[in-house]
Amino acid sequence: MKKALIVVVILLMGCSSTELVDSWKNPEIVIFDASKVLVVGMTSNLKGQEDFETKMKRQFTKRGVEAMRSIDLFDVGFTDSERSEEELDDVEQSLLDKDFDAILFTKILGTEDKQTFRKNMADLDSYYGTFKEDYISHQDIYYDENYYDEYKVYHTETSLYCICVGKERQLIWRGIIDITDPSNIKNTVDDYIKLLVFALEEQDLIFHKEEDKEATSSL
Repeated sequence: MKKALIVVVILLMGCSSTELVDSWKNPEIVIFDASKVLVVGMTSNLKGQEDFETKMKRQFTKRGVEAMRSIDLFDVGFTDSERSEEELDDVEQSLLDKDFDAILFTKILGTEDKQTFRKNMADLDSYYGTFKEDYISHQDIYYDENYYDEYKVYHTETSLYCICVGKERQLIWRGIIDITDPSNIKNTVDDYIKLLVFALEEQDLIFHKEEDKEATSSL
């Protein structure tokens, strides 16, 4: 089921900058619904965080699920320094006291530098020329600095946690999503959220197919 979901997501997203590369769902969970969700985007890019949390909150609101952005819950000083396990326990208890029952937590795990050929590699199958033609057509490898294009891949992870009484911090679902060479924060966030909503919808986690067609038509 997991592999099939990943293949479907890749096909649907096409040339998008985002790709679901792995996912895991708690085998004890078939359907999960939440009434109040905290949306957390962990990144040092404040503009990107605000854009992601705002648009993700909007998706929950469209489906009648109350949601709050972490930037509205945590004061600025909270994320300026490292927090202890005891402090995070206090945060979770505070969320329980405020009737939250789920946290959607997204973070950037790391980045990776990649290279790709600028040439169209598909042409190789049809090439049967001489050494001279081969050499001439590829000699710019020696001197063209742009022959190999550099780009970055951002490895991200989104986790859905239940913080229901007696099940604090229980992991419901986790997805690893790669973002390839993002050049526009707004477009990247839009693509990411569309992919995330689709993946959760396929697993019947908060988002459900019957109500999602209209809700995802615009971000």
